[in-house]
Amino acid sequence: MAETSNPDLLYTIVDEAPELASASLLPIIRRFASAADINVGTKDISLAGRILSAFPEALTEAQRQSDDLAKLGELVKTPDANVIKLPNISASVPQLTAAIEELQAQGFALPDYPEAPVTDAEKAARARYDALKGSAVNPVLREGNSDRRAAKAVKNYAQNNPHSMGAWVADSKTKVSSMSGDDFYANEKSTTVTAAQAGDAKIEMVAADGSVSVLKGGWPLDAGTIADATFMSAKALSAFLASAIEDTKADGTMFSLHMKATMMKVSDPIIFGHAVKAWLAPVFDKFGAEMAALGVNPNSGMGDLLDRVADNADIMAAIDAVTAQRPAMYMVDSDKGITNLHVPSDVIIDASMPAVIRAGGKGWDADGNKGDTNCVIPDRCYATIYDETINFFKANGALDVTTAGSVANVGLMAQKAEEYGSHPTTFEAATNGTIRVVAANGDILLSHDVEAGDIWRACTAKQAPIENWIQLALDRQRLTGSEAIFWLDANRAHDAELIKYVTPALAASGVSDKFQIMAPREATAQSLKTITAGNDSIAITGNVLRDYLTDLFPILELGTSAKMLSIVKLMKGGGLFETGAGGSAPKHVQQLVEENHLRWDSMGEFCALGESLNFLADTQGNAKAGVLGRAAEVATQGILDNNKSPSRKVGQPDNRDSHYWFARYWAEALTAQQDDAELAAYFAPIATALAEKEADIVGELAAVQGKPADLGGYFHTDAAKTAAVMRPSATLNAIID
Repeated sequence: MAETSNPDLLYTIVDEAPELASASLLPIIRRFASAADINVGTKDISLAGRILSAFPEALTEAQRQSDDLAKLGELVKTPDANVIKLPNISASVPQLTAAIEELQAQGFALPDYPEAPVTDAEKAARARYDALKGSAVNPVLREGNSDRRAAKAVKNYAQNNPHSMGAWVADSKTKVSSMSGDDFYANEKSTTVTAAQAGDAKIEMVAADGSVSVLKGGWPLDAGTIADATFMSAKALSAFLASAIEDTKADGTMFSLHMKATMMKVSDPIIFGHAVKAWLAPVFDKFGAEMAALGVNPNSGMGDLLDRVADNADIMAAIDAVTAQRPAMYMVDSDKGITNLHVPSDVIIDASMPAVIRAGGKGWDADGNKGDTNCVIPDRCYATIYDETINFFKANGALDVTTAGSVANVGLMAQKAEEYGSHPTTFEAATNGTIRVVAANGDILLSHDVEAGDIWRACTAKQAPIENWIQLALDRQRLTGSEAIFWLDANRAHDAELIKYVTPALAASGVSDKFQIMAPREATAQSLKTITAGNDSIAITGNVLRDYLTDLFPILELGTSAKMLSIVKLMKGGGLFETGAGGSAPKHVQQLVEENHLRWDSMGEFCALGESLNFLADTQGNAKAGVLGRAAEVATQGILDNNKSPSRKVGQPDNRDSHYWFARYWAEALTAQQDDAELAAYFAPIATALAEKEADIVGELAAVQGKPADLGGYFHTDAAKTAAVMRPSATLNAIID
């Protein structure tokens, strides 16, 4: 997609299904926006784009790519920012290496990802690649806090057209299992940095022999910042996982591990690896050295392990023998034999747990049969929300979508708040000793005694984002009058520090009686009770819960989290409009490649577009942008009212059809509006042409389905091939172009 000079609005280039949809939708947006003199530009924050920008010296001049993420990171700190951000890949190591291999095959002379770097060059390459893993994008762009909720039109549609919900029964064996101690929750310590302690802190490891090594230096901590540190015991984790496997077998349920090894790019792959080792414990006991020699890293998952040992008959036989003794395994794809432990990025807790809950507590085993599952979530910090949700539905039955209220979210995420295990302040202890945070003035802020293999992490939440978050919560409650709950656990160290900010702020505003402060378990129960009664609630949470709840409740209420309205009010006055989740996007791409049918729903993009245009009208005084924005909202309602969202099966209308209808409804709304006669006249012939050519356009879109589609790549598609696939209607293209 060609860049536009001096853009008024930026649309991100991302990955997988959302990016494929952009090839169809963005030309429509640009054509309509041009009528209001709005330039729509793009910035590439895709995984492939980030990889290429990290290694300019390895590429030819023509192949080099600018660091668009860094540029966007600067823009969002200004009042001029107006960014529509689509979901991008938070890459796990298998995804990262697959992207590198694809780019190398396309002629980009990138270095390999060094799994065990030895030389200085390998270490340097590894450091650059590691910076691209996990939540590399969102912390850079989120210079504001999150206001996420279901758009009224989307909620009305969900109530009038309820999605399927599995039945819950009181004797369901589905449950959540977590560690009883020595996890991140149990070991957390937290403090608020004083003015005397502010400055560049450092994280040190003091070994048992007294030697001191700096794990991270130059870690800036401002006065008022809440700094946390905690660790998970590797021994306790291993014992828990072994027990959970046996417990699952005794219950006759399926074993399922629910992690976030993409965003929590340091901590969770290690935990995932412990689960793989626990599942195959006898195999590792007997063949550990041989497997290590073959390059096996359990953190990469069972799929990679099986590929590496496939030619060793003894190891394969041992794996088969152990598997036969294990309980059933929760499957990601039964038809292809992809298990819950195959790839760390395949099972992402904020999508996988709501899917189990929506299905009545059911998962699918290797034979494709439904069954109850033991949902293993080792750390207790937020496992309680899923445990309480399951308990609530066992007692009360599944949520009635037709009458349920909504849970909106105000989330603390600005300036890398609570990045919980996804950044360079998370470590696997190399030896026994003490890991500590030392302030600039020499004070020891936080300290833990650890053993080799323990997972230690530190994170922060800064004062200005915290205060902005509280004010955003006050504003949202005042505008809606809804129940409002701060999901904070007074018995957890970090939350106790946050409460010290929240309580006086509520009192100073005279609204203490309009807000509650509850631990996540109690807040879950209260929110479910509220929406079951048909009322609304506002969940005011930190970053992790923001991530989890803005999938959990939308998936239950709407059937998907991709249709949420997600507004980030940037602290410097700009706007960041996020378009929803992309957790199921890989399967959408697979279906497109195999059948040329894209079931991705661009409802999130439609909602974000309307908000972005309205914001542009307010900030730049462009009245025509406001007319476009209001008309886009009418078009979005038209998609819902007339059931023009994509269908799941080949041969039925898909994403490209929904874009045609969005363009048509948008043009018709602009023609009918009376605020701007010039725009009405401009769009009248477009609306007429789109209506008169309906049969031709729909026919051309339908004609391409059922055959394979060639995109020229997965992580780095060919632009011309993608455009040909996503814009197959010559009639529609002629009208839009």
